[in-house]
Amino acid sequence: MAEDRPNNGTGQQQEPAEGKESGAPEADAGRRVAELEEELAGVKDRLLRSLAEQENIRRRAERDREDAVRFAASGLARDLLVTADNLRRAIESVPGEDAVDERVRRLLAGVEATERTLLEAFERNGIRRINPLGQSFDPHLHQAMFEVEEPGRPAGTVVQVLQPGYLYHDRLLRPAMVAVVKDEGQAMADAGTGTGESRPDDTAR
Repeated sequence: MAEDRPNNGTGQQQEPAEGKESGAPEADAGRRVAELEEELAGVKDRLLRSLAEQENIRRRAERDREDAVRFAASGLARDLLVTADNLRRAIESVPGEDAVDERVRRLLAGVEATERTLLEAFERNGIRRINPLGQSFDPHLHQAMFEVEEPGRPAGTVVQVLQPGYLYHDRLLRPAMVAVVKDEGQAMADAGTGTGESRPDDTAR
């Protein structure tokens, strides 16, 4: 006996629609898998970025801790620079002719030994004196106090150190205060306009 099938009004029987609808669940599943894979990739990317940021924070904290230990005595070192300056002034204040006196010689020798011991202690602890006489001016290490005319010498050469500078490891504690050679072209221009600077006399050094 033939199976009864729905009639579409034209006398022909309709075939079931199962073949047309059977691919729909598979397409939905494929789209869902693609969405999940995309979401997983996004989560993985955010996780990697977060881990990288945490590593950067850890490294910065470690560097800050190392710097804190390395430069812990910077305040004390800066205060001791005044003592080093005063010892050098005391040594330079004794004229050569006065050193023939035995008592003056002993006193001067004691002051020089004190300065030498202090500078050696500085060196052992990473503190180094900057005395750039004859070198080219470096704005990162030196502070120019005035310019002088020195014909025949390169512009920017340090010709006088008013106060030595100091480095603490690779960090500047104090710049060296210096006088530098003026550019000859600029010096001539200043002379033409009457704005040339005169060199301070020795009493101002």
